[in-house]
Amino acid sequence: MNKPLIIVFALILTLPATFAQNRSASYLTYIEKYSSLAVEQQKRYRIPASITLAQGLLEAGAGRSELSLSSNNHFGIKCHNTWEGEKVYHRDDHADPECFRKYNEVRDSYEDHSLFLTKRNHYSFLFDLNPTDYKGWAYGLKKAGYATDPAYPVKLIKIIDDYELHRFDLEDKSEYLASKTDYPKKRHTPIVTNSSTTLYQHELFRNNKVKCIFSLPGDTYAGIAQEFNLSLNKLLQYNDLAQTQELEPGTIIYIKEKKKKAARGYLQHVVKEGENMYRISQKYAIKLDKLYDLNKMSYSSGAEVGLKLKLR
Repeated sequence: MNKPLIIVFALILTLPATFAQNRSASYLTYIEKYSSLAVEQQKRYRIPASITLAQGLLEAGAGRSELSLSSNNHFGIKCHNTWEGEKVYHRDDHADPECFRKYNEVRDSYEDHSLFLTKRNHYSFLFDLNPTDYKGWAYGLKKAGYATDPAYPVKLIKIIDDYELHRFDLEDKSEYLASKTDYPKKRHTPIVTNSSTTLYQHELFRNNKVKCIFSLPGDTYAGIAQEFNLSLNKLLQYNDLAQTQELEPGTIIYIKEKKKKAARGYLQHVVKEGENMYRISQKYAIKLDKLYDLNKMSYSSGAEVGLKLKLR
């Protein structure tokens, strides 16, 4: 079981009995089952996990609505003109049946929900918000026309507050990178090279002026190397790795050589629980051996909690 779910269970166990009884068992089951998907989507697309979960709970009736059961459509997304996948017809807010998207599995619905928001310009202003601003997102979705119900944002916020879904929300990319100013506001940014435009599968970021990406589900180092026209050995070298390893979604991967020191303004880092020298070097885009050298540490030394590391 992943860590966010453990937190939720621990929270539920410590609640007063009267409060816990007011919580829907079907909602709790849904949160347990799909919270990891929502967190994964936030890592990739910067949509608050709390918003994604609340929309799934509301739109899909916690996975028990007719539409979600017949089509795995948990967000009430209609076919529109661009949909080329399977379809189902369902009565929603209108008397006549309307066309809705059908998915092979719920994961596909979560992914398409993220793409639906990121690829449409009228939702772009939402990505200027902090990923933890679920109230701004709730009202912004209504403003952008996601739902016609005037109480839609209030309903989302109530679900988030009642079930404390904001606990799943990640802080801005500071969890992964050192400098927040390098985070782009839109995904699917074209990369222009030699007057031709190539749309990579992965969006490029810059941390400490070093190009990097975040891994997606199913990624391998070999596949990423091929995408960016690098040898596998070179990609591993850029990331201070001796050999390939399994990639978790949201892992930061550098596709250029890291720096000898951190960006200006980042003088030191206090080691936190769960961190190690490698993770810290990736956070600040510093070569691992240079981080050791800056702190006059042997390469076999560990990073003890509370240790103050020099970054420049």
